[in-house]
Amino acid sequence: MGLLGDELAFARALTAQENESVMALGIRKRYAADAHLLAEGDRSSHVLIVLRGWATVSVSTDRGATRLILGLRGPGELLGEMAALDSHPRSATVRALGPVEAQLIPGDAFRRFLALHPRVSGLVIRQLTFRLRSADQERSALASLTVLQRLASRLAELSRPDPAGPYATSRPGPLHTGTVVHLAQDELAATVGATREAVAKALRLLRAQHIVRTGNRMVEVLDPTLLALLADGHQG
Repeated sequence: MGLLGDELAFARALTAQENESVMALGIRKRYAADAHLLAEGDRSSHVLIVLRGWATVSVSTDRGATRLILGLRGPGELLGEMAALDSHPRSATVRALGPVEAQLIPGDAFRRFLALHPRVSGLVIRQLTFRLRSADQERSALASLTVLQRLASRLAELSRPDPAGPYATSRPGPLHTGTVVHLAQDELAATVGATREAVAKALRLLRAQHIVRTGNRMVEVLDPTLLALLADGHQG
């Protein structure tokens, strides 16, 4: 399971000249917190390159109102490329976590650019492959792992050293021994495709084993080693 994007965001993999050329294809746009940058099922074809801020990528599930967060996208990352390339409806919803600034590029202009720049086209293909595999892993985990395993795996990912995402901070000191993940229980539930009640029960089990400490919109990881073992299926 993995929420964070590839190790090298799309825009950061471009040369200075490529970056200047691709940015010149579009316009800068600002989105308020919680705004939808892209909507699942929509037939628009533009792409976005995130300049500032973070957004979630989510899909609807068989549970109706429940959504599964597949990824977190931050500065430099490309969004909406699938619809731009195949003209099919959007496969996921992208929502701003906080204020987001992005470069909006029309789909036809982006396709023409890729046709003239094979190296950049290769970067897009690499990103698509990575994300499709990641999405498959998320759906497989949803079907085969317990809520406790999925939650342990997500907390282990978001609390790893020097996280790429916006959610974790280190809190050394006499009252804090580990990394803190700043998410409410309903947000955690969305990242593992479970109900808030199921996540609350799993957190109680983790607290009872002194693996985590919880508070208002936060989970502090006290024992990352044991958390990783739980994520791998070792439930004691």
